[in-house]
Amino acid sequence: MKLDVIKLDGAKAGTVDLGDEIFGLEPRADILHRVVRWQRNKAQAGTHKVKTRSETSYSTKKIYRQKGTGGARHGDRNAPIFRKGGVYKGPTPRSHAHDLPKKFRKLGLKHALSAKARAGELIVIEAAELAAPRTSELAKSVKALGWKRVLIIDGAEVNENFALAARNIEGLDVLPSMGANVYDILRRDTLVLTKAGVEALEARLK
Repeated sequence: MKLDVIKLDGAKAGTVDLGDEIFGLEPRADILHRVVRWQRNKAQAGTHKVKTRSETSYSTKKIYRQKGTGGARHGDRNAPIFRKGGVYKGPTPRSHAHDLPKKFRKLGLKHALSAKARAGELIVIEAAELAAPRTSELAKSVKALGWKRVLIIDGAEVNENFALAARNIEGLDVLPSMGANVYDILRRDTLVLTKAGVEALEARLK
């Protein structure tokens, strides 16, 4: 697959060949779903917590005598049946993460890149570099190119001036190639790769 390469000012800068084994697959929703679910579950805090019967602060004194009241037998007010008593089998802090094979994660990333390429939402730029960290200049370039919700993936490292200029622009995310992931790719309308980013992703996904 061949794509035109552009500069940040919109000028053409040649073409680039994208490997069909990474950018030319038929996207499968089930694979993408499984990888996104794995990512989101891994990121979930899992800090939900309720107090059990042993942790509530009522007195442990027997509330009334065992026999002769005509009511049910109870020990103390901490029982789950009472208002403000302990919760029975409630949530406790835990990890929501589950395993997913590395090969499957790699396949998911390939399908995410292929999905963007097939939808016409993949753009390749020559480089993501700025001489000075000026947000206003980058914002003008982004607006002129028509980018609204965009993820830019660079090579092994992101240019520091570009990262500083981009961090205050709404809807613009910048990641190094090792940070490329299925969830961030799919949640943005446009995926922008630098030439260095293309090379790094192809080396990573061989």
